[in-house]
Amino acid sequence: MQYRSLGRTGVQVSSLVLGAMNFGALGRSTQDEVTAMIDVAVEGGVNLVDTADVYGRGESEELVGKAVAGRRDDLLLATKASLPMGEERNRRGGSRRWLVTALDDSLRRLGVDHVDLYQVHRWDPSVSDEETLSALTDLRQAGKIRYFGSSTYPAYRVVQAQWAAREHHLGRYVTEQPSYSILQRGIETHVLPVTQEYGLGVLAWSPLASGWLSGAIRADREIATSRSALMPHRFDTAVPANRAKLAAVEQLAEVADQAGLTMIQLALGFVTAHPGVTSAIIGPRTPAHLHAQLAAADTRLSADVLDAIDAIVAPGTDLAPGEKNDAPPSLLDPALRRR
Repeated sequence: MQYRSLGRTGVQVSSLVLGAMNFGALGRSTQDEVTAMIDVAVEGGVNLVDTADVYGRGESEELVGKAVAGRRDDLLLATKASLPMGEERNRRGGSRRWLVTALDDSLRRLGVDHVDLYQVHRWDPSVSDEETLSALTDLRQAGKIRYFGSSTYPAYRVVQAQWAAREHHLGRYVTEQPSYSILQRGIETHVLPVTQEYGLGVLAWSPLASGWLSGAIRADREIATSRSALMPHRFDTAVPANRAKLAAVEQLAEVADQAGLTMIQLALGFVTAHPGVTSAIIGPRTPAHLHAQLAAADTRLSADVLDAIDAIVAPGTDLAPGEKNDAPPSLLDPALRRR
């Protein structure tokens, strides 16, 4: 396992982070299975577990909390808030009212008195940066969080938040968590240059592109994964973006074979090779998935392999931009541009 500094915090984190989105009902995993997977991850050198309140409406946090009980000092814990946690309109967003409440709820579910990294899951256009950052700064001063970060922020919002922190003398985001994989390279254009400029740690989610780069999806096989059952439109080969992904996967499989690598090693090695990326977040559903992904922990791709990847998916290119969840809200909600 490789270790990198989380931005400019000085905290050392593993190059592979254990993501907990599949823990619970989504991944059909029990407490014993979650505990076993965290055991294996820790033995493999992983020292950061990333979850969120919205994962299973708190179930993931509860499972993680029980699994890390008794070894809290050996692990870094990260969670997130801002996505809806119910029908009531104020149980979401980036307001002080909700972030304080959401954190208390997360700490209770996790069974801890603080988290190491608290992240705003999505930018809330109805809330000022000053409102959100002041709440996060106070939570840090209260000892409930050590650091705070953002997730899936467009580059200009990363810049705006850094400006607001300086302008209002508040704590700043020290991390960003974007979608990044061989098939989704758009953040290379703006987000990664900005995070590098401001010294933010980057924890990349979906480095296997929702399973497209797991080795299980090939042109001569029926696509049948847990994700394809949940999100069939993302795997329907009648969709042009999915055909483009499948064509790229076939070419990438040849590159991996010639380099003596698995597809997972190629995919994770690519993400962690970028100098602006701190860690790749893996999201195993089973122990077998976890073992296959941990096997990529020390993969370092040669320049020839990286060049071959560039020839298949050009730098800065997203093959399926709509899957990254980073479109400005005004493009998704007509009321934000027509009122």
